[in-house]
Amino acid sequence: MKFRKFGKTMLTAALSSAIVFSLSSCVRSFTVGYMYVTGTVTATPNGNGIVTGFKIDNNTGQLRALHGLPVASGGSNPVRAVLLTGGNFVYVLNAGVNSSGGADCSATDPCQNSNVTEFVVGGNGILTYQQTFFTQGFNPIRLLSDSAGTHLFALDRHAPGTVDPSKPSSATNPNAYCAAAITAATSCGDVTVFSVNSTTGRLTLVTNGQLTSSSGTQVTYFPVPADPIDFAFTSSYVMTMSGAPGVTSGQTVYPYSYNSSNGQLTVSQSTPQIIQRALDGGNVPMQQGNAIKAASGKIYILDNEPTTTGGTPGQILPFTIGTNGALQSLVGGAVADDVTQTDPIDLIVENKGKYLYVANRQGADSTTAAGIAIFTIDPASGQLTESPGSPIPTVGAGASPQCILEDPSNQYIYTANAGDSSVTGHVFDPNSGLLTQMKGTGNGRFTLTGPATWCLVSGRTS
Repeated sequence: MKFRKFGKTMLTAALSSAIVFSLSSCVRSFTVGYMYVTGTVTATPNGNGIVTGFKIDNNTGQLRALHGLPVASGGSNPVRAVLLTGGNFVYVLNAGVNSSGGADCSATDPCQNSNVTEFVVGGNGILTYQQTFFTQGFNPIRLLSDSAGTHLFALDRHAPGTVDPSKPSSATNPNAYCAAAITAATSCGDVTVFSVNSTTGRLTLVTNGQLTSSSGTQVTYFPVPADPIDFAFTSSYVMTMSGAPGVTSGQTVYPYSYNSSNGQLTVSQSTPQIIQRALDGGNVPMQQGNAIKAASGKIYILDNEPTTTGGTPGQILPFTIGTNGALQSLVGGAVADDVTQTDPIDLIVENKGKYLYVANRQGADSTTAAGIAIFTIDPASGQLTESPGSPIPTVGAGASPQCILEDPSNQYIYTANAGDSSVTGHVFDPNSGLLTQMKGTGNGRFTLTGPATWCLVSGRTS
């Protein structure tokens, strides 16, 4: 059969279209993971809690709202959430509110109705409420799990007093177990440990095998130094950071050996380790630590106070973990936060371990844009050096990022923001570590119902 010139032209066009279609179908859009953001439905942090969910598009990083979300978080003022290994269960820590309905809780005005709420992750990422659990102390602030998802840890700012267990420990309501576990303490914080049922997600309280009450029963929590701020989990230790800003002794880190078979936390040092501000010569106690994070086998502490040397706005202090959990500073490891940024709050190390990203809650002041500071990690020493092109601004002044994460496909990095009730996404360049603005609707900015408090991501999409 012979084709006329017109017929040959049409056939060639059709074949070209088929080839283009075939190639484009190889890069078709699909969901690479789910992102969940805890927050509130009002402009203040003490509102009713919600959990918002998004699908992450593989091609663009654009976020699409999950059907059936947001859902109620199970309480007021959610401050943290954990997604267990395997992606089947999400737990939200609702900090509750004080007697006047605010989020500023203390030993004299503790939070009411605090809880840990369990959700099961269903098809298409939907969250369904399961059960509510309670920590053993007062004013819970942080929630973590071990790497296997067998135990869940909640950090309470105040342990109960033993004179009146219905109230937080204090000088007038001392806790004898604080003194037994932590030398000379009359009050302290605590860690509540739960074991996790892998089938149902149900939590069961793990009692303290080292402390026994006068009635012969085991104490239901693990005392930690007073005024805890944050904690981090490694394969062998749970590290707590304590010490209110302004105290003369500075802020301290206290390690506990972790037994993965039974969830027991055992004191591994006789005294807490005082953290010094390395950029001030290493002899000035740190006063305003924001966070302690475990990443790539190291511990990082984010310090939010101007150093006297050079007037830098804050610093990142990296450590390795030594004998009995003691922190050992990297040689020359402490670095200043970017000079245009303040209030570092969270960090991640990307999947290849080459770059570290610090989310700062604001710029040089509240009127300038908060940003993500980028640091290159020396592969031999682990030392941090700020990367060219850092920092990457978020969207507008007052965004106030609360968390930072990398998507499951290792293409995108997101922050969830309290100041402008948004999530911002950037495209990750694995060669340079730089972040660029997403293309498409919103240019990488996605609106939330209310201020964000925390974020997490799952690679399980079935």
